[in-house]
Amino acid sequence: MLLERIYDEDLAQASYFIGCQAKGEALVVDARRDIQVYQDLAAKNGMNIVAVTETHIHADYLSGTRELAAATNAAIYVSGEGGPDWQYEFEAERLLDQSSITLGNIIVTALHTPGHTPEHLSFLVTDGAFSDEPGFLLSGDFVFSGDLGRPDLLDEAAGGIDTRFAGAHDLFVSLQTKFLTLPDYVQVYPGHGAGSACGKALGAIPSSTVGYERNFAWWGPYLKANDEEGFIQALLDGQPDAHAYFGRMKRENRQGPVVLGDRAPLVQLDAADVAASLAADEIGVVDTRHHCEVHQGTAAGALNIPAGNKAASFGAWAVDPETDQRPLVLLAPDNGSAMEMWDHLIRVGIDKVAGFITSLDNLPVYVPPTIAPADLAGFEAAMVLDVRNKTEHSSGHVPGSAQLNAGRVLWHTDQLPSDGVIVSYCQSGVRNSVAAAALRRAGFDVVELEGSYAGWADWKQMQNA
Repeated sequence: MLLERIYDEDLAQASYFIGCQAKGEALVVDARRDIQVYQDLAAKNGMNIVAVTETHIHADYLSGTRELAAATNAAIYVSGEGGPDWQYEFEAERLLDQSSITLGNIIVTALHTPGHTPEHLSFLVTDGAFSDEPGFLLSGDFVFSGDLGRPDLLDEAAGGIDTRFAGAHDLFVSLQTKFLTLPDYVQVYPGHGAGSACGKALGAIPSSTVGYERNFAWWGPYLKANDEEGFIQALLDGQPDAHAYFGRMKRENRQGPVVLGDRAPLVQLDAADVAASLAADEIGVVDTRHHCEVHQGTAAGALNIPAGNKAASFGAWAVDPETDQRPLVLLAPDNGSAMEMWDHLIRVGIDKVAGFITSLDNLPVYVPPTIAPADLAGFEAAMVLDVRNKTEHSSGHVPGSAQLNAGRVLWHTDQLPSDGVIVSYCQSGVRNSVAAAALRRAGFDVVELEGSYAGWADWKQMQNA
């Protein structure tokens, strides 16, 4: 049996490729939307992808299940559990508790493990060429290394009301009746790693075992004592901010993400044409450079979505494709960089990219305004805005500042002053640059605090020395 973990650092998300060498068939679980990585794995190992499935209706990325199935003619399997409100709306074979998918000697058995979401499935994998007993669990957002999938996302991002308590109860029962009934040696492969907002204390190690989690995870003692009340209280306490785009992901993943098919390479656009389209407000320009370069000058009205390992996350904070249909033009050094950026963006459903430019030539240049920490006290700001997480704000903040996460600010502009200048900051300036550029594009007057909170804290310490 071949078991490969494909990890996306951007969204801290794991998908899995399970293949039977004897029969040359493979199954992909929780695929992301840029699917070449799975096709390359299949070609490298001489396999055909014959089945694609997912553990649940995801909230933090747009599923690649339909995209991969369309490219490979693979069968689609999705959960049929969770009741009528949690049924997928596209054609696929339904998996219920104990349903199975067979690949040669490999049997993949679905376990209904609600809690993170009502329809959630985990997959128990038996390598029949080696043993009749299952040895591996793809746990999705049920059990992570050192943590559990949060049950409050439906309240935080999908309009639910107090669903967190029922979800937490379901999670307790799923642990009791499913996870803890498995032998300790079963290896656990979660759907996310450290940095994901789908839990609060995810470990960075890629896998675990049932026994390790049973004995050492924070929730183990609550299950051992059958203390459901204490478990629920501990589980719900201190969950991180949920990003606003999670609601859109839920809707689109349930309906069925648009299948993109083969995408033609992005082309370099004529700068004069881009300038004209930008002046006519027909496009959006994305400056993909580090915020320190952006602060030296960028295109007027440009977004800042830095290229690299967080491009999808930052893109989802800055662009809402449901309300803004304008295609994007990427400022990138070359075609390869632009295509890589586009791959990240489609993971969160930002599909419309018209092309790329390699310089700001012929574009109206804008220098984002900043303010030094020493000048902040004498500045008449309508609001000082902390775009970090609630937990970061609680640990220390600029006095008088309001907190609104960068991943939520564009969706909660009613909490911002309609007039006057907003001074914004994050921890180091990266997240703030993403949020500030998005807010300026939405019509707000934003000045960025130089060095953000770290810079302000250093300045404050010098004053107190």
